[in-house]
Amino acid sequence: MVHRPDSGGPQVTKATDARITRLGALLRRTKLDELPQLFNVLAGDMSLVGPRPEVARYVAMYPDSVRREVLALLPGITDLASIEFRDEQELLAAVADPETTYIDEILPRKLDLYLQYARQQSLWLDLKIIFLTISAVFIRSGGK
Repeated sequence: MVHRPDSGGPQVTKATDARITRLGALLRRTKLDELPQLFNVLAGDMSLVGPRPEVARYVAMYPDSVRREVLALLPGITDLASIEFRDEQELLAAVADPETTYIDEILPRKLDLYLQYARQQSLWLDLKIIFLTISAVFIRSGGK
């Protein structure tokens, strides 16, 4: 996140988050903020497809069995949860308590999707997720 330093606040980011600079908002909206992660893919630290890296505070909330299964995978730039929650910032901006909504509603669904991916991993699924991600970014960027 391109944000103002030492700004504090919750670990989740909503669309109207004051910590995000104008440049950061543009980069996030166009998903250009994800490009540096390609270096991590080239270095072998990440994959194109896999569970998105999560804030340590929320990883600590994963049930043990889920944590083991999800963290056994390389983190990815995109996944099923990224597609389903591509408008997560807007969802969180519309609620009174974004962090509680994230923990109680969004995180459990993301964990289900991470496990689904872990158990059904295949080249075809990866290609489908890449295609869906490109479509979601193109439709979102083209529509605004």
